[in-house]
Amino acid sequence: MNRFPIILFSIVVLLPFTDVFSQSWNTVGGIRLGTEWGLTARQRFLDHTTAEGIIQKGFLSDDVLITGLVEQHFPLASRRLNLYLGGGLHKGWFTDAKKREVYNNPFGISAIVGVEYTIGRLNLSYDFKPAIHLVGGERAVDFHTGLSVRYVLWKRKSQISQWFEDRRWEFWKKKDKKTKVTVLYSNGI
Repeated sequence: MNRFPIILFSIVVLLPFTDVFSQSWNTVGGIRLGTEWGLTARQRFLDHTTAEGIIQKGFLSDDVLITGLVEQHFPLASRRLNLYLGGGLHKGWFTDAKKREVYNNPFGISAIVGVEYTIGRLNLSYDFKPAIHLVGGERAVDFHTGLSVRYVLWKRKSQISQWFEDRRWEFWKKKDKKTKVTVLYSNGI
């Protein structure tokens, strides 16, 4: 019997409910492999917005490119599965002396669109990143794709765990909203 439809149906039905048990990340870092290889790090600074830094080098050349991006994340089915897009600036350096004689080092704007999935402390993403050179470069536009494997360095508390922590199930205590002081119920005694 073919179990694929049952497994697929189970994933589609249960995936939206994984948000209750998952924890999203604040800081991740790892490697990026694709048309180039390199290092990548992301830092969340707003609820669905991150800053990403990428340092990459070509497989067939010694050219180095550093990219800084701001990305907006859109949850798909849960907080673990996201579509993201954004943009930023890049700066490159030719390490080959012959290229430096012919071309200026590239500088320009980059865009990015991708999908990411986080499970436990592992963050996986695949993206498409065109780089438009405003100055220098061998071509006016370079197209980069990459699979990034990142480790979650700093987790963010999930909404459900924060809810439990805020309440602490101490129903006999009352928090004064003005002074943020916890007082015991006295019942007039």
